[in-house]
Amino acid sequence: MHIRSDSCLKRSSILLLIVLLLGGCAHPAFRDGLEFMAAGKKEEGVAALEKAARDEPRDAEIKAALVRHKDASIDAYLSEAERLRTAGQGEAAEAAYRRALAIDARNTRALQGLDQLTVDRKNAANLAQAEQLLKKGDLLGAERVVRTVRVQDQLNPLARSLQEEIDRRREKEMNPSANPAVKAALAKPVVLEFRDATLKSVFEVLSRSSGLNFVFDKDVKGDSKVTFFVRNSPLEDILSLIMKTNQLKLSQLNDNSFLIYPNTPAKAKEYQELVVRSFYLANADVKQVQILVKTVAKSKDVFADEKLNLLIVKDTPEAMRLVERLIESVDLAEPEVMLEVEVLEVTRSRLNEIGVDWPDSVGYGALQQTITTTTSTAAGIMQNVVPGGTLAPGNISLKSASGLTSFVANPGLTLNLKGQNSDTNVLANPRIRVKNREKAKIHIGDKLPIFTTTSTANVGVSASVTYLDVGLKLDVESNVTLDDEVSMKVGLEVSSIVKEVAGPSNSLAYQVGTRSASTTLRLKNGETQVLAGLINDEERKSTSHIPGLGEIPVIGRAFGSQRDTSIKTEIILLITPRILRNIHRPDFGQPALPSGTETAVGAAPMVIRTQGPKSLGIAPGRGVAGGARGRAVPEPEAAPDEPAEPAEPTVPVPPVQAAPPVPPAKVEADGDKEN
Repeated sequence: MHIRSDSCLKRSSILLLIVLLLGGCAHPAFRDGLEFMAAGKKEEGVAALEKAARDEPRDAEIKAALVRHKDASIDAYLSEAERLRTAGQGEAAEAAYRRALAIDARNTRALQGLDQLTVDRKNAANLAQAEQLLKKGDLLGAERVVRTVRVQDQLNPLARSLQEEIDRRREKEMNPSANPAVKAALAKPVVLEFRDATLKSVFEVLSRSSGLNFVFDKDVKGDSKVTFFVRNSPLEDILSLIMKTNQLKLSQLNDNSFLIYPNTPAKAKEYQELVVRSFYLANADVKQVQILVKTVAKSKDVFADEKLNLLIVKDTPEAMRLVERLIESVDLAEPEVMLEVEVLEVTRSRLNEIGVDWPDSVGYGALQQTITTTTSTAAGIMQNVVPGGTLAPGNISLKSASGLTSFVANPGLTLNLKGQNSDTNVLANPRIRVKNREKAKIHIGDKLPIFTTTSTANVGVSASVTYLDVGLKLDVESNVTLDDEVSMKVGLEVSSIVKEVAGPSNSLAYQVGTRSASTTLRLKNGETQVLAGLINDEERKSTSHIPGLGEIPVIGRAFGSQRDTSIKTEIILLITPRILRNIHRPDFGQPALPSGTETAVGAAPMVIRTQGPKSLGIAPGRGVAGGARGRAVPEPEAAPDEPAEPAEPTVPVPPVQAAPPVPPAKVEADGDKEN
């Protein structure tokens, strides 16, 4: 009795030891690391997984888990840090970068992020200095500081806004109406009534009334006739209208002096100022941008350097502003998307085989004869005798008479009781980053070698090898839209070897089973789409029985065997696009870019702004006898609605009661007065 209890104790101890050994196969640090990761404690989880990997350097499962969780944790911290840095939260972004470095001290993106934060702080100080310089009116110094910042951070919003403000102020300085005194003179509403007046007399009147100086080129036809009647319109618009209608060009010489010359190609080459600017393109193709500038801006002097991706343009200041806006609209980084793909192949197989296998043949014939074999050797002659009268191996004797016997195959009966279930899951979870409108290809499987022989006369037989891709192939072409959605063309193909096929001359080929699906879909950022339904369902039922007896209901199962096989395979694809970079429409402040006219690219539009009622119209009145007459007087703030009578020549215009506090001089001029 004592011996039996010791035996039971030994068995229990062995069983307990086996359980402990099996439970100890999973490293404690590995279990702790997975628990930490599930709880969101990324640093502790990665540290525990690293300890498990050091203790078990040959464990592939631990290594795979470490790499997967480490990369996921670092990516999460880096994404959060970049979001915070873009939002201007430098301290929080620095903390996120340092948490990523706590996991991987040599991570390049985290180190570059910290360096970029240092640059951001320096740029913030420089931009504050640029704002102070801008307030003092030092446009050159402010632009120098802003350009330094934009070299390091081209997308800095504050730097871009300051550059736009500098450009606006510089444009005002280059504009004839930049000077306050000139601006006031050009913005002054006037009344102009000229009939067949010479061009020079019109400008003489305008000079007297506004205090501006006009210098004429020698080729300007001063005796050209001008007729127009305008009321209560700015002098600047009137000048622009006169220039356009008489094919003239206006160029500012100083604060109150202007040069007037014919608007011809020869004079434009002589007087028109040109500027040269270099554009270093970051993303756009310099050849395409060169075509764009030549086509839209009509710039002739354009040089493209493909090696530096540099574009140099020489054109007028007006056309250069249009070129800048065009390049800004196309030199944008291409969108990128991260495709997270999960492919699951589920295979279920069922096998049931129940019944009795009976012999499928019964023989009747002679027994095996006696066989004598003689062998001569150096030692002598040897004989081997196999006695006859016995049944051939593998058969069972049923009856023996007159040298004949009945026999069946051995064994005579086989009882089949077999059931088999099998579940197989194959998982692939690749992640791939792809640029906009580019194809991403994923292949998980094998390359089968296929040998091809070629026979050539007088040369012989040569063999070549080609490879057949078998497994899972996924082709994705993505297109990122401006509303943060991703349009994709997805092609999935799953192939496997069904069987080998023998060919001539000992060649071998493969019969490959293929399931494929292709579709075009559109997903939102972070939306997961499931593609399922690639199902291969096979059900086979085979029966072997004794004819007649096996077909009897119920008891017929005792005279046969039935084999049922079911195999079901399904492919499931989950794809999730995550936009890493997208294009944001530049805010131009207006829906369209003013491009001037066909002959004056980039010029301001020709308009006459409204200053009051009856701003542009024909002044009604009596006909004027004799030659052409005209006058130019400032329009009072409250002009009467009655029609203005044309003034007689050489008669001063009387002061108006409702004139402004400091009205300019009222001038009256005659054009081509009769003698």
